[in-house]
Amino acid sequence: MADGNFWQFPTGSMGLGPISAIYHARFMRYLENRGLLEPQERKVWGVFGDGEMDEPESLAALSLASRETLDNLVFVVNCNLQRLDGPVRGNGHIVDELETIFTGAGWNVIKLLWGADWDPLFARDKSDELVNALNQTVDGQLQTFAANDGAFNREHFFGQTPGMRAIGATLTDDEIDRLRRGGHDMKKIHAAYQAAANHRGQPTVILAQTKKGFGMGPAGQGKMTTHQQKKLDTSDLIAFRDRFRLPISDADCEALAFYKPADDSAEMRHLLARRASLGGFMPRRNTVQTKLAVPDIGSYAKFALEADGKDMSSTMALVRMMGGLLKDATIGKHIVPIVADEARTFGMANLFRQVGIYSAQGQLYEPEDIGSILSYREAKDGQILEEGIIEAGAISSWTAAATSYSVHGLPMLPFYIYYSMFGFQRIGDLIWAAADQRARGFLIGATSGRTTLAGEGLQHQDGSSHLMAATVPNCVSYDPAYAYELAVIVQDGMQRMLDDNEDIFYYVTVTNENDAQPSIPPGVEEGIRRGMYCLQPQENADVRLLAAGPILKESIAAAALLKEKFGVSAEVWSVTSYTELARDGIAAERNQRLSNCPTEAYVAQQLGQSNAPVIAASDYVRGIPESIRAYVPARYVTLGTDGFGRSDTRANLRDFFEVDAKWIAFSALRELPLGKDAAQMTKFADMLGLDLTKPLSTAI
Repeated sequence: MADGNFWQFPTGSMGLGPISAIYHARFMRYLENRGLLEPQERKVWGVFGDGEMDEPESLAALSLASRETLDNLVFVVNCNLQRLDGPVRGNGHIVDELETIFTGAGWNVIKLLWGADWDPLFARDKSDELVNALNQTVDGQLQTFAANDGAFNREHFFGQTPGMRAIGATLTDDEIDRLRRGGHDMKKIHAAYQAAANHRGQPTVILAQTKKGFGMGPAGQGKMTTHQQKKLDTSDLIAFRDRFRLPISDADCEALAFYKPADDSAEMRHLLARRASLGGFMPRRNTVQTKLAVPDIGSYAKFALEADGKDMSSTMALVRMMGGLLKDATIGKHIVPIVADEARTFGMANLFRQVGIYSAQGQLYEPEDIGSILSYREAKDGQILEEGIIEAGAISSWTAAATSYSVHGLPMLPFYIYYSMFGFQRIGDLIWAAADQRARGFLIGATSGRTTLAGEGLQHQDGSSHLMAATVPNCVSYDPAYAYELAVIVQDGMQRMLDDNEDIFYYVTVTNENDAQPSIPPGVEEGIRRGMYCLQPQENADVRLLAAGPILKESIAAAALLKEKFGVSAEVWSVTSYTELARDGIAAERNQRLSNCPTEAYVAQQLGQSNAPVIAASDYVRGIPESIRAYVPARYVTLGTDGFGRSDTRANLRDFFEVDAKWIAFSALRELPLGKDAAQMTKFADMLGLDLTKPLSTAI
């Protein structure tokens, strides 16, 4: 994770910066149009490589930037024409290609191709031979010209036509070698930047042509191996000094001594003045921490705490809580609901009228469903960010909102709700970048798990997002079963992120499966937060059943089956977060290792009163419950949904993955003394209606 006082916008992998920059600029306008931020002249500048623009995220949101007239956004694309291995477009022109793409997307394009020392040559080019030659020379050949000296370029470039030879004859070999491309001419760079900064009505891109390894000469300029060049020998250093006419002696070059102008020199006075105006010698994060008062849990989630058996899905519970939070006088305006294109699927349509969908243009049409109480309402001050089918864009909006506390000194609380399969698996790199930027907010993985979304097969059935979430150090993840668990988790997250100012974010999975929701039992809040609590205590239990999310009800049913059919008593535990339990265990182990203190993991504390076997089940792959194996003080068996998803009913899916009540009961019996007889277990399987010859769920 980036240093808390340094990086403002680390973007993880190449290609993530462009889409992040676009949505940061868009979020600034969102805050301004909602009256939360005063309009100002701040701009978002993104600096990228030409090869980087091949990443899908680099070009994915260009039309959004122009559609919303984001003239607070400037891209600078360094067109050095080279990737790590070779030319970006060896047989073409990357500058022309990018100009076409950006112009077509509605951007203002500024090309910065040739330095001022080319201007007299163009003035002498009465027959356009020079211009035509430059236009016709493909990028791979331009790289070759960059990698060679003035004599080579006189023969192979200026020697192409009589007119060009005449132009070349006006220059020495050294002058030809020193001809600069536009991205190396400071005056032209200044002119391009000034034009970009003053342009209105469109986002701007500067396409700056440069040479990779500029100034390295034979050691690396324009070479295929430039990126791998890690050091220069003394002769190369002296050649570099001579190329830029640096006042450094041969001895200092050999000693690798730094050059520092005199303290009272014009250069040092200028540098110190600029650094002072920018706030210091190093980029600094805004560390001003503004606390937001977190509302009482009963003000927005009383229905969940006192559900009394009412049927509802955890998705509906979450949306209802969010609706309550949006009405809160203090925190409501700071809530940012974000959705890709499934608001109606997630039951969020009622929020359309309540807070509106953000649109920079407002609503210029009469929606088809205008007569409906849930009609589609866009507004310039709308609060919902409805992004369309672009998960990468939606998470970029979430990141902009989740880092607003630092970027703008204005804490916001984004809730991005999406099909969980389209989160960590699809855009995990952007989530990692958000984590590195110390994001704060909620990611809500809806229609989660491998067996809750009937009929949609492997395309939408998520069985691994919690495994991937566990790899992100500042991501706190939960898989709640009940609405009251969800309420406690949301309250805890708001307290930690908004009041305690912790640099964490929450990943919470919810389902579209309606269940009878119980009211919250007394005294379970700490267990919910820490990862597990005993839901159905049983004195001297023969076996203990642990389960998370939608599989909890299967464990409850398994306990009933065991009692009814086999006289086996089972204790049931709700596991709200295997991940948090595993992290607690790792911390306890480390503490004991470093201090010799008898620190005990929370799992061991909860389960240590008995040596009864433990059966743990999840709607996710077995790796999730397996993560706490080291801390369970008894025989431990895990059940999960490893393998591809399938198109079937929930009941059949849970049978196939062996995580339903019957398979949980069977697994429990196998760990008891009466299960040591193989013939007896075959009989038990018949009693439970199980097919012991069915294929393994991971079999292809």
